[in-house]
Amino acid sequence: MSVEPRADTGGDRISAARERFDRLYRTLRDRICLLDYPPGARLREEALAEEFGVSRTPLRRVLGWLEAQGLVRSVQGVGTIVTDVDIVALTQVYQMRMELAELIGKLSPVEPDAETLALFRALQARSRTLAVTPDPRAFAELNLDFFYALLRLTANEPLREISERLYLQTSRIWLKSIPRLDLAEEIAIFSREIADILAAVEIGDLEAAGLTRRSHISMCFARLRAQSARSGARGTQG
Repeated sequence: MSVEPRADTGGDRISAARERFDRLYRTLRDRICLLDYPPGARLREEALAEEFGVSRTPLRRVLGWLEAQGLVRSVQGVGTIVTDVDIVALTQVYQMRMELAELIGKLSPVEPDAETLALFRALQARSRTLAVTPDPRAFAELNLDFFYALLRLTANEPLREISERLYLQTSRIWLKSIPRLDLAEEIAIFSREIADILAAVEIGDLEAAGLTRRSHISMCFARLRAQSARSGARGTQG
């Protein structure tokens, strides 16, 4: 006698709910980080629920997580608003990101497998293409993908979670600064970072990868801070 499989199980429902949460989170996160939802934009629950075909309950859980990440804030009587970013206000966040970058190669390091190596090589190929045809949005997408590739190098969950939260808080600063930066130069610098980290990953030296990442975050912060100071000076003079 054959036994018919059950149409649904508790595990199936939990898995489906998790998949729905992840899909919503990644989509809204990326839209905020790529400025599809600019600072100050209001995220309307009714419109989002209709777009994704979900009830407001899972949507509100996602919005709550985005708020915990610092990407949105809930305003009584108004709704969910995308937060703004400012280089001066996020100075301490950048400082913490520099320290955490080193730990990726030290805390619960994960030896790169073939899939991880292929991912980093694909990111390097994308950076080379961007160097030929610079595009700010494609650069921002590459930066986002590169960050999540780096998280594959550690199995330390607290480090992964804190690093993600701090990265997401600062990721929009660069894109907002693009009109005042040399895009080709920024792409060239980032391409060198990817190449250096790929070289370290290929030989399994994850501590070197972490140190390289730290130095590039430091230099990026210095460039953005200098650009912000110049903009402020011009505004004062004007």
